Amino acid sequence: MKAPVESGTEALISLQSDIDDLVPSEALPREVAGDAASVSSFPKVLRRRLDKFFADQNISPKADRTMWVKIFTGLTVLVGSWIALYAFKLDSWGFVGLYLLGGLAQTFLLLNIAHDSNHNAISSLPSVNKTLNYVFDACGISSYMWRILHHRGHHSCINIHGEDDALTGRGIFRFTPYEPRASYHRFQHIYALFFYAMFSLDYVFVRDFEAFFFPTHEYLKRARHPAREYVVLFAGKVFYITYMLILPIVVLRKSPLLVAGAFVLVHLIIGLTVSLVFQTTHTIDSTYFPSDRSTFENGVYHIFATTADYATDNPVVGWLVGGLNHHIVHHLCPFVCHSHYAPLTRIVRETAEEFGIPYRQHPTMTGAIRHHLLLLKQLGNETYS
Repeated sequence: MKAPVESGTEALISLQSDIDDLVPSEALPREVAGDAASVSSFPKVLRRRLDKFFADQNISPKADRTMWVKIFTGLTVLVGSWIALYAFKLDSWGFVGLYLLGGLAQTFLLLNIAHDSNHNAISSLPSVNKTLNYVFDACGISSYMWRILHHRGHHSCINIHGEDDALTGRGIFRFTPYEPRASYHRFQHIYALFFYAMFSLDYVFVRDFEAFFFPTHEYLKRARHPAREYVVLFAGKVFYITYMLILPIVVLRKSPLLVAGAFVLVHLIIGLTVSLVFQTTHTIDSTYFPSDRSTFENGVYHIFATTADYATDNPVVGWLVGGLNHHIVHHLCPFVCHSHYAPLTRIVRETAEEFGIPYRQHPTMTGAIRHHLLLLKQLGNETYS
């Protein structure tokens, strides 16, 4: 399988000539799998239509006015909440309220700004993307390591066991049929939300250091990280812990227990939200789990088989989750700003329907969450293989 190319609408990979080896039978309906001409033309037509959208509208695939408003709003709420914490003498409830508002702003920034900037999707100027990239570090997460894990450890190997970092269950979860099953996995659909809520805390205090100093993926073991990134790693962590934990105790003289409680509550919100936004796009009961990279000859079909959308007709959901509910378009066009995803999704959906290519989506996010938990239940069952 050839890995998807990560560059705007050029992420659509040219079709290989060997149609018979293109996709497994599970990924395409029988009538389409047997129609070589239709299969071979689908990626080409889809790419042409996606390109044509930007040409016809005479717009850039990067951030538009809507996106810049989101960036301004998110940063203003985050900075404003922390200024207010120190500007006003607040009781415990007022402190927790503003602290949580800052946490919600962090969640919004991670999904809407940091993710896009890490894909160089906000601006054609690398310096702009790199600057906004530090939103990750301001939220306690290494932007450098996240970029490696997300690009090399996810976009190039979607749903491939042992390679896709998003499928790392650490023994707690069985996310694929190829993962060894433990007896406690039969309860994973019950305890999943609890551990998802710990995701952000784990990333801040464990995952980044583990990836730098105790890597498990081969590409991380071979990597030689620039010295500068080690400095940014530790400086970012110190900065985050200082403004989130130390300063409220030292300057505002708030109870350490109160600050620690608010800190944990913020991370429970961030962890649960971010986990569910992403898990519902790849690990649901209708997505495909390739056994290895040779399963597909074409990256477009790999994306359609392993990825699902949800609530694409709900603009509020799309606005809050950074367009990640339009996930097929995101993987086809990762360098395109998410403010363009809605019309691109309509093109993808209509073209897939025209060619008889399975397009996976759930009308609501709650439906997608239910189908994710259903997959966990199936994978935890000893009869599932």
